[in-house]
Amino acid sequence: MSVEIYKPRDIDKQTPHLQDELYVIISGSGEFLNAGVSTPFSPGDVLFVPARVEHRFGNFTDDFATWVIFYGPEGGEIKS
Repeated sequence: MSVEIYKPRDIDKQTPHLQDELYVIISGSGEFLNAGVSTPFSPGDVLFVPARVEHRFGNFTDDFATWVIFYGPEGGEIKS
């Protein structure tokens, strides 16, 4: 498991990761695109992304910051 703070500026250029992820929103708001589904987010929200799934933050405010927690085996807990 690894934990870090993620604070993209202007554009989120993430690519899919090899482990499952949790995001815990610290500050700011915007939209989260996860496997083609867009969801609004704000402080305190927790977002889950399975391993290898396309995802990114969009239309986020300048103060946006989130904890990102990578955990589990490569390929995710539920391998397809």
